[in-house]
Amino acid sequence: MKHVEPQVFLLARPAINEQGLAAYLQAVGAHGWATDAPSAAEKLIEVAGRSCYRSFEPGLNPNVTRVREGSKSYLENILKVKHGSVIEHANWTFAFFNVSRILTHEVVRHRAGTAISQESLRFVRLTEIPIWLPPEIRENPEALAIFEEVVETSEKAQQRLAEVLEIEGRPFHEKKVLTSAMRRVAPDGVATTLIWTANARTLRWVIEARTEPGAEVEIRLVFGKVAEFMTREAPNLFGDFKPIPLPDGTSQWQPEHSKV
Repeated sequence: MKHVEPQVFLLARPAINEQGLAAYLQAVGAHGWATDAPSAAEKLIEVAGRSCYRSFEPGLNPNVTRVREGSKSYLENILKVKHGSVIEHANWTFAFFNVSRILTHEVVRHRAGTAISQESLRFVRLTEIPIWLPPEIRENPEALAIFEEVVETSEKAQQRLAEVLEIEGRPFHEKKVLTSAMRRVAPDGVATTLIWTANARTLRWVIEARTEPGAEVEIRLVFGKVAEFMTREAPNLFGDFKPIPLPDGTSQWQPEHSKV
């Protein structure tokens, strides 16, 4: 049994095609517009929001006589009035590495605004069982001994099945079938990888929901790391999230504006 820790890696963030944006602003009559947005994501969302009302500057829309200046002020109002659709334009991609299939089964329930790719144990054969130990198990010697015994038994079963089924040397399409059969004795806690892309609106909700005290501890740990990334990545969009320390060392990330 291999002890592992869940890790979170930021793989991709929004980027602006400045030439295309300049052409659009020229077409809409706002060629002089500029923003102090600290990231491409916040700039993109501000453009999307201002496009709804042609509020890049007074006069473009005869109904608009004044506009909010500055990215922070503008996006704070977007969050306050819950104009959440415009923040769906910005997406980030994360790798969740060494997370359990318990966690991935929970994450895939958040389908709206996401794209998901998961390591396939139909193709990736297990020779050892990498696993994260929950604190309730790790801190109880008797429980830990039972836990390790069960996982090591599952690990030995993978190895014995590979021998009995004579998987080595077979064509890949046969290995795939046998690997799929063998994975059925792997525990739900086996560590895996999930590539997860989500837009800003989804990120805000999942961070809020999955760091609540009632959420499973591993998912709180992972989305606490996501929250740390996002408050740095887009402070004007996620700066209203504040961490509240919990007794187990994780934090509940609570926003000022819920369900935007």
